[in-house]
Amino acid sequence: MKRIFKFAILLVFIALIIWVFVYLYQQSKTAPVVYETEKPVTTNILRKTVATGSVVPRKEIAIKPQESGIVTAVYVEPGQLVKQGDNLARIQIIPEMVQVNEAENRVNKARLAFANAEKEFERTKQLYEQQVVALSDFQAEELRFKSSREDLQAAENHLQLIQEGVTKQMGSKTNTVIRSTISGMVLDVPIEEGNSVIKSNNFNDGTTVAIVADMGEMIFRGKVDETEVGKIKEGMHLLMTIGAIENEVFDAYLEYISPKGVEEGGAIQFEIKAAVELKDNRFIRAGYSASADIVLDRRDSVLAINEKVLQFSGDSVFVEVETAPQVFEKRLVKTGLSDGLNIELLEGIEAEEKVKVPVI
Repeated sequence: MKRIFKFAILLVFIALIIWVFVYLYQQSKTAPVVYETEKPVTTNILRKTVATGSVVPRKEIAIKPQESGIVTAVYVEPGQLVKQGDNLARIQIIPEMVQVNEAENRVNKARLAFANAEKEFERTKQLYEQQVVALSDFQAEELRFKSSREDLQAAENHLQLIQEGVTKQMGSKTNTVIRSTISGMVLDVPIEEGNSVIKSNNFNDGTTVAIVADMGEMIFRGKVDETEVGKIKEGMHLLMTIGAIENEVFDAYLEYISPKGVEEGGAIQFEIKAAVELKDNRFIRAGYSASADIVLDRRDSVLAINEKVLQFSGDSVFVEVETAPQVFEKRLVKTGLSDGLNIELLEGIEAEEKVKVPVI
């Protein structure tokens, strides 16, 4: 039994050695490399730089009151279309007591002056009718009477204007009604009934009652890095994509490049603006984030190939063209515009030829 057991162990040991040799032999054999190939394609090559920003209305106006007061009515809400002159809100003027007091004093003085002038005019008129005074004296007194009457009316109108913001003679013209200065869409109404509003003056911008914009004319406003700004100029074509609208590209044309850069995040950025061509079936909301590819150069319908097949030797550029299955020859090529992925082929190979893809 021991002899049989030893013999079995020996056979296992020998089999293990043979298996190791076979495994090492198979591992030492190198499998032949089969290279992939690619054909040139006809495509458009665009060299571009990217700008990020947002889409905003070209004309966006903040409507402010002409007088300070309390909002008594709001006639519009965001998203509503308005025309120039439409009512947006109404305010009740809260006059300053100093101004009211001065205006009341002016009315009182004008009323006294008018009462006195009226008495003098009536007395002079009676004397004139009795042919006691000359016509020139009567006319002078009549003029003083009429002037004092106008002064009284002006003082009363001034007091009413301070207190109410409107006079009887003004009719519908009043500073208490805030109207839109342009036609467009109401983007925001940051006030509510009961809010206090302040008119614009030398010390503050005033309270914004509503923001109205013409949504039919939009622009792309973005930033370009200082390393790219020298490559762009007014009139260039932009391909704009909006984050909220997938799989759709809008055309835009560059119309402004800021002459001054601003530092942001350690880099100098230059503001640009481009006119956006809107589409009838798309409503673009103000403030959409967007990115724009600025087309620096382009080639349409040219023969191109993936840049990964190119090989370099000094200043020469070549590819390996398949002449037979898995048999390749080197051939110099002349290239043109590149978009970072594909590159234009000017000379060297034909459209039907296959090119070796090097193993990286």
